[in-house]
Amino acid sequence: MARWLRPLVGALLLLEGAAALSFLHHRYEELVQALFRVQSQCPYVTRIYSIGRSVEGRHLYVLEFSDSPGMHEPLEPEFKYVGNMHGNEVLGRELLLQLSEFLCEEYQRGNERITRLIHDTRIHIMPSMNPDGYEVAAKQGPDSNGYLTGRNNANGVDLNRNFPDLNTLMYYSREISGPNHHIPLPDNWKSQVEPETLAVIQWISSYNFVLSANLHGGAVVANYPYDKSQDQRFRSHRRTVNTPTPDDKLFQKLAKTYSYAHSWMHRGWNCGDYFADGITNGASWYSLSKGMQDFNYLYTNCFEITLELSCNKFPPKEDLERQWMANREALVAFIEEVHQGIKGLVSDENNNGIAGAVISVQGISHDITSGDMGDYFRLLLPGTYTVTASAEGYQPQTVTTTVGPAAPSLVHFQLKQEVVRKLPERKASGTRINNKALQKKVVPRATRRGTQR
Repeated sequence: MARWLRPLVGALLLLEGAAALSFLHHRYEELVQALFRVQSQCPYVTRIYSIGRSVEGRHLYVLEFSDSPGMHEPLEPEFKYVGNMHGNEVLGRELLLQLSEFLCEEYQRGNERITRLIHDTRIHIMPSMNPDGYEVAAKQGPDSNGYLTGRNNANGVDLNRNFPDLNTLMYYSREISGPNHHIPLPDNWKSQVEPETLAVIQWISSYNFVLSANLHGGAVVANYPYDKSQDQRFRSHRRTVNTPTPDDKLFQKLAKTYSYAHSWMHRGWNCGDYFADGITNGASWYSLSKGMQDFNYLYTNCFEITLELSCNKFPPKEDLERQWMANREALVAFIEEVHQGIKGLVSDENNNGIAGAVISVQGISHDITSGDMGDYFRLLLPGTYTVTASAEGYQPQTVTTTVGPAAPSLVHFQLKQEVVRKLPERKASGTRINNKALQKKVVPRATRRGTQR
């Protein structure tokens, strides 16, 4: 199917029975009410939970959609959206509330596409990562809001410059042929991050997320890793150094999925900037240190991109409906991208899942690991791949598999335990030695002297 037809077909599937939604800016109390209203309306496929609190004590709420809320089902991938990381970039916050209402209402209507999505995916939606900053920006309002007013959290910290700097560790590791995945955190990392950042790191450490996007404003482009360039010589102005990950082609495809499903992002010319296909490598745009999308890729199994969705960071409420219609299909289509590549179970000879097994793809120097139940998800473009599963104490297993353009290929691994071979004992030559006589003859010095060891 031609690329330009896919968003059209998908949009037509969503049009039937689309309900009129309320297009308003939601303060914190109103946001909480909206989330609980959705949960009350669709109680069997939703759950609300908090991952922590902001500096000023506001909950960082997440709304989950699943046919088994609160439970990870083997071979069902975990997906997340995070909005309002910068408090004054508010469109993402409102779009995620609209998306939550939309998923619930379309599920109730029996929309086949949405029903399949909720049954096959565990979707986590966090409308606001920075509720304190939003309240500062909202007091100014759309008309008088300053470009930076409310951007940071209540401690004045930019949350998208607050994650541990794993890029620097990765670039050093690359010079010595080390790994660029699951890089351990510095010992003192908790003392260096804000409460909101700490909550998100603990969140993404607790769930085996596969795909994610965080929603921003101030431009219209889908931005993918790496955000930070290795070349840090120029510190006084923007640097445009393309810095691809080992999964660069896959990230481009993920970004294009959103940009081409969006009403105008793919055209390239937006907000006075031009981005071919409406996408950009982050460092090619400008280098950003300690960002969230790079952290996801370097620390977890999650592939995250950053979506810049509007020229106006705080658009007036009159523009919210137009923005929702421009983004609705893209938001759904991007979730569907979690269902590609390969997935399967890594188990032992007794069919017990092996957690933390390493899944390596030949030719792509970035590994992922299996979750607590032994299931894994590796996003890949269509093609033929040689894949190896390995785990400590087990013999690795390698298979060749072909990935198609539609559903993920199912590839299971059953690992055999390594056989520990004992070295043969050396036999003494000559006459047989009496053990008791040997013990009397050779007495350790420490034993003879009593207290010394």
